[in-house]
Formats: sequence, structure tokens, C-alpha cells
Amino acid sequence: MKLDRPMKRSSALVAAAAASVLVLSACGDSSGETPEGGIDRLNIVVPADPGGGWDQTGRAIQADLEENELVGSASVVNVGGAGGTNGLAQLATEQDPNTLMVMGYVMVGAVETNSAETRIEDTTPIARLTDEPLIVVVPADSPYQTIEDLVTDIDENGQAVSITGGSAGGADHILAGMILEAEGVAPDKLNYIPYSGGGESLAALLGNQVSAGISGVGEYAEQVKAGTVRALAVSGGEPAGQVPEVETLTDQGIDVVLTNWRGVVAPGTIDEEQTAVLTELITDLHETESWQETLTENNWADAFLVGEEFQTFLDEDIETVKTTLTDIGLL
Repeated sequence: MKLDRPMKRSSALVAAAAASVLVLSACGDSSGETPEGGIDRLNIVVPADPGGGWDQTGRAIQADLEENELVGSASVVNVGGAGGTNGLAQLATEQDPNTLMVMGYVMVGAVETNSAETRIEDTTPIARLTDEPLIVVVPADSPYQTIEDLVTDIDENGQAVSITGGSAGGADHILAGMILEAEGVAPDKLNYIPYSGGGESLAALLGNQVSAGISGVGEYAEQVKAGTVRALAVSGGEPAGQVPEVETLTDQGIDVVLTNWRGVVAPGTIDEEQTAVLTELITDLHETESWQETLTENNWADAFLVGEEFQTFLDEDIETVKTTLTDIGLL
């Protein structure tokens, strides 16, 4: 069974890539049937362009659901832009209850900084799935040897020092602001350059177009190992498994811990019975051997929460992010 896994996953990804050129409304042809309490066809909305962390998560969900025959079929559609709030707005018009949207910490911040009309509170929370620390890196030939070197230069030279990362108001942006706040550096000295994908920010780093970069550990780990970028710190409570030699911010005297979680929500219009069906589906997925292998393969920490626990976590996280964005001058 395990030997067949790469073949199944490869065909699922090819099919999903083809489906991602469709608009979200094209996914509305799902039969909506739930034979024996299950789901015939599931729509998975990825509110970002292909290739990033949300896209990887959505396609992993698709592949493992199909591999374990938990659904008849699953399709992925990408709706990129605005830190996920474009996809969030489109989810609000979705009529098919058999729909899940990948989301997470980045979207929580983007809703606030974009003053999005559609909010996460307008969706139906289903599950938190994973979390991941962030990593601060610099080009290999950068003069910065420590995170303190970078912070000191920002304090002295302000916007002449640039930091790249994902969407404005997302986890990368928030971490940059939190580091400066913890070190007593004025928030208006931060020159943050957002990109919609990890590939663009990496290109800017490798081309020495920016001073530093922030992203999930998984997006930069291979570049760190290859020596094309140098890691200054990770943002978790302890070192990351992919780059265990890189010290945490707290170990270097900066009192900041932040992890980037990901999860799934459903349209806000679904009823309690439909919510229970989707919650059971994702719970069954979480319990499969293949999903546990997916977590290991991608170095994703298992952060599974469903039901009232996820609802409570989400409510608290939204309030915390609002406060943090205000404190660091992003709202």
C-alpha cells in the first residue's frame, strides 16, 4: 500500500492542477449527495496562488481524502489575492455545502489590514490542522550574522533596510513588527515588502534586492541547508526539526513566539447537520495513516482542533491579532 502512495499522490496533483484554472463557481456542480452520511464530491478552495503553504495543504487534503476513499472525489480551485480575502469573499457566495476552504493565521491578519467586508466570523469553523514556526533569513553574503545585527541596522537606518515575506498583515509581516516592538524599535522604521508567493520572495533574497526575508520554516529550510541563505532565528518555542541548529528568538533574548497555523472552514450558510458531516470527514482524515505520513513528510506539526475548541481558539486568535496589529502600527 505504501509503495502505491507516490503514484496516487502524483495523479491527484495533476488532476488538481488542471482543476485550479476554473473559477470557484465552476465547482458548484457537485452533486451534493451524501450517501450513507458521506460526501460524493468535495470542493476545496485554496485562497492563494498555486505553490504556497495553503496550496500544499489543500492538495494534501485532496490526495489523502481520495486515497482513503473518504469522499467520492475532491477538486481544488485556487482563488488568489489579498492575503486570502478574495477567496473568503467568494466562499460567502458558495451554495454547495460540501465545500471547504483552507485558511489560517495569515488570513486572520489580512482580514484586518485589508478591512475586508467578509470576515472569518462569517464562515463555519471546521478544524485547525497544522502549525509551523517562521524563520528569518538573509542572503548568504549578508553582513548580518545574528538577529540582533539586523534589528540594530533597522534601528539605525530605518527604511533603508528591507524585509520581504508574504501578504501584508500576514504572519511574516506581524513577526517582523513584533521583533522590532520587543526590541524597542519604532514601528515606522519597518520597510516590509510583501509578495504573494514564496518563490518571489526567495528570488528577491537571492538577488540581494532585500536585506532579509521571513517565511515558514518549510519554505526556506532547503535553501538554508544548501547555504544559499543564512538563517538568523526561528519563531517557535523551541528549535525547528528541519533546521535544529538555528536558535529561537527567545534563546537570543528576543521575547517573541509566533507559529503560523492552518485549518479549514466551510460556508457560513451551512446548517448543524452539514457542519457535523464535514467535521466528521476531517476527523476521519486526521486519523488516517496517510495523513500522519503527510504531516511527517512536510514537517508540519499536528495542531488538530475541531468543534467548540477550534471556535474558541479562532475567536481568541482574531482578538489577539487585532491587538498585535494595533500595537505594532499596522492598524
